[in-house]
Amino acid sequence: MANLNPFQHTRAPIAPIAKVKAARTCYRSEDKITDDGSSDQKIKEMLTTLGHTAMLEHSVLSVEFTTDRAIANELVRHRLCSFAQESTRYCNYSKDKFSNELTFVKPEWVNDCTFGSNLWLGICDMAERYYKALLTNSLKPEDARCVLPLSLATKLVMTTSYAEWRHILELRTSKAAHPQMRALMIPLLKELQETIPVIFDDIKVEE
Repeated sequence: MANLNPFQHTRAPIAPIAKVKAARTCYRSEDKITDDGSSDQKIKEMLTTLGHTAMLEHSVLSVEFTTDRAIANELVRHRLCSFAQESTRYCNYSKDKFSNELTFVKPEWVNDCTFGSNLWLGICDMAERYYKALLTNSLKPEDARCVLPLSLATKLVMTTSYAEWRHILELRTSKAAHPQMRALMIPLLKELQETIPVIFDDIKVEE
């Protein structure tokens, strides 16, 4: 049984930016597109002054997350996104490619609760033993997976427009979001604010 600390993400290369041209199309002013940085200022004005976020729907961003099943279940509720997720139906975690073990993501509260920590570790260990026992007795992974807990680690690729990413990050970094969701999304927001500040640097995180 392996444990991961929450949470990881990797960002796919940014798609070619089409939003400036899309915005200019609205006014038939494509001839005013320049390479001197003024396009970034135009995007900033659309976001902060006009609220014209529809133009951000013309470019998409893909992010790969490593998280637990509980957080993944929340993420896939965002209907304007496309997803590809590690399948417990086809992945056999008793095989060498998975180091013959299950990997679980340690909840943030575990370090602050000795009783809860011991209980969580015991449940994960028991789930792994029962999972492998079911496979040993000729069950398929799609059947044996019924004993797996929500702490099971999973990979999830999530693709959507910049406009929807803004909505997701505003929602999932707020104080009302689950602590483990915030642990996943706040580092992502900070990275995007560094790499694409013109799109994301106005989003504030409540401490």
